[in-house]
Amino acid sequence: MTDRPFPWRSTFILGFGFFGISIIWPLFNSLIPPMLSDLGLSAAVVGFILTWDNIINMFLQPWVGSRSDRTHTRYGRRKPWLMLGAPLAALFFILVPFVRQNFVLIALAILGTNLAMALFRSPTIAYLGDLFQPGERSKANGVINLMGGVGGAVALFGGGKLYELGVPVPFIFGAGIMLIAIAIVLWKVREPVVSQGAAADAATESEPQPSLLANIREVATNADHSGLFLLAAIFSWFVGWNATEAFFTLYARDILGLKVGTGTQMLTAFAAMLIVFAIPSGLIATRVGRKPTILMGLAGMMVGTVLAYFMRSQLVLLILLALMGGFWALVNINSLPMVYDLSKSGRIGAYTGLYYFASSAAAITGPILGGALVDLTSYRVIWPFTALFLALAMVCMSQVRVKKSA
Repeated sequence: MTDRPFPWRSTFILGFGFFGISIIWPLFNSLIPPMLSDLGLSAAVVGFILTWDNIINMFLQPWVGSRSDRTHTRYGRRKPWLMLGAPLAALFFILVPFVRQNFVLIALAILGTNLAMALFRSPTIAYLGDLFQPGERSKANGVINLMGGVGGAVALFGGGKLYELGVPVPFIFGAGIMLIAIAIVLWKVREPVVSQGAAADAATESEPQPSLLANIREVATNADHSGLFLLAAIFSWFVGWNATEAFFTLYARDILGLKVGTGTQMLTAFAAMLIVFAIPSGLIATRVGRKPTILMGLAGMMVGTVLAYFMRSQLVLLILLALMGGFWALVNINSLPMVYDLSKSGRIGAYTGLYYFASSAAAITGPILGGALVDLTSYRVIWPFTALFLALAMVCMSQVRVKKSA
């Protein structure tokens, strides 16, 4: 395949898909918990309801990703899933504030939102593998994550202001922006025609649809265990960092003596640097390779968590969080493209699902394990806990054999 100039314009257009997805979750995570708390639910029940999306993502997203590989319509393979999931997600999301005084109805609205979002996230992200050559995917994922970061920032800053105008307003606003963003993708993104070879690898419609377990078994039983080690690495680093995210504000309050709001603001330094380094991290990986870039990011994150354990200065910890955000970009931006490097032709959707299976399982496991250790010790344990899983991720990543140059 001949080299081509990197398609920056079309990549930013595709980024609207992740922009739209990223609009919903910050509003969901910041505005729904108070509604559930106002119903008299315990923190444990509220936390359980907020994990529904991760539980659903573990099983539905891999199935949808794999199924979208075999979806053949005049609109393409991925677009029908966007056309189905996005309107349903918008509808259920808008319903949430209007039924917030009834537990059964708000629970159904939340569940509907989670299910509908899972219908189109994997197919949307699978475009990264469909539209870009292997050497372009890190740069493309940098752009896509930059757009997602902007979407999250718009939701957080705009949602708070709109909430003051009325509880339903940010939900209507968020759903509307998401639909516009997905409509841009549907309108502007042109899906590639699947080659006969890829179609053969993906199998025919008459053959049984591979299940999640079948896809996992395929990776686990492959003579080259690189895919299995990569998924284990992804699971490990997300376990570590999800635990830190879950308990950082409580750490800031109980250990550093800061207000919860101040702890939340400190985490924005991490998020901001993740956005700033989204595109540069893709460029670095394009030059030196994805595996070395990810290992560099993991090492930087691990050093940062070890140093954070000993820090008591708010300013120094803020600087550390910002630095870790930059290192995290090196990991986060390049992991999905590396999964695609190990995937078979025609199986991009299935491997997208496996990526989200690993990350969703970690999103459930990290806070539970971390919380159990906190109960036995103190909130300071989040730093060595995270460092341990980052080290485990480095060990797993070191076992991955690179097949394609980045």
